[in-house]
Formats: sequence, C-alpha cells, structure tokens
Amino acid sequence: MRPATAATLLGLAGLVPATAVLLGRGLVVVTVRGVSMAPAYRDGDRVLVRRTTRPTRGQVLVVERPAVRTRWPSRPLPATAGARTVGRRQWLIKRVAALPGDPVPEAVLSTSFLALPRPPRVPDGSLVLLGDNPQHSVDSRHFGFYPVERVLGTVVRRLRPAGARHRLPHPGERAAAIR
Repeated sequence: MRPATAATLLGLAGLVPATAVLLGRGLVVVTVRGVSMAPAYRDGDRVLVRRTTRPTRGQVLVVERPAVRTRWPSRPLPATAGARTVGRRQWLIKRVAALPGDPVPEAVLSTSFLALPRPPRVPDGSLVLLGDNPQHSVDSRHFGFYPVERVLGTVVRRLRPAGARHRLPHPGERAAAIR
C-alpha cells in the first residue's frame, strides 16, 4: 500500500486532534495531539488505526468529534472514504468504557447531564468513551453517549517516531525495541 496525501485533523483543545495518513482504505496512521489519553498515548505519538466499527470494552478508538449543541453537520463517514474525506472531519482518541447494554460507568453518572433511567444502561448503537487523563479530557462525561457509526477505527499499536530506528519506552513499559 502506498500512503495517500496527509490530512490535518482537528479536535477540541487538550484532546487528540491528529494528523493522519490513509494507507489504503483499511489503515490510518494518526499523530496524537494533546494529553487527554496520557500516559497511554502522549502528544506526538503516532498510532496505527484499523478502520472498524466493532469496538470492545477497553479498546482505544479514533472517533469523529461530536457536534456540540447541534446536530451532526454531516452523515457518518462511509467505510470506503478516502484520505480527502477523512481529512475534512475532526477526530478524537478515547477509550471504550462501556458498550451497548452495559451499565453506565459511575464516572459518567456522577458528572453527566444525561437524564438516565434506573438502572442506567448504554443504549443500542451507542458507546461510553472516556479519556485516560480525566482532568484534560472532554468525553462522555460531557457529551453523553457516543454513536458507534461515528467511529473511524481502533488503535492497533503505537508506531516508532518518524525517522527513528528505535522507540524509547514510555514510563512503566519494558525497554524493548519495536521491530
């Protein structure tokens, strides 16, 4: 596969706006911007994202930035969208905290504006997404349930920095070179 044109992807301040390169139609390389997912992903990390909408609890996703106080400005991104179309959208990176049918996590219940039935469950077609760094993350605690149809894909792995032969480990990681 040959990389397509790079596209700048914007997001909310302190979250993970990103720069991405589409590799074919199934993989995207995304550069993390912001600290909402620290320490797992830091500002400047590059990650490989597999285009999928079948998330599981605990996975890290790249998702379309939610519309604030309005309807979504456009239809969900088609699975066949190319680099230019992907680049026109605004993206965030968040971790899946709950799937459809799961109980709504306490972190969301205690801070959310959502009017939820008791016991609160995540509705069909929705997710609860949280940043790993809650003090610097705007996520389901602020914007509520997230539509699965707005998921770009799942983070597969962190990549070495561009031009580096070996990646330095993050604190707490074992010092092993990525090949």
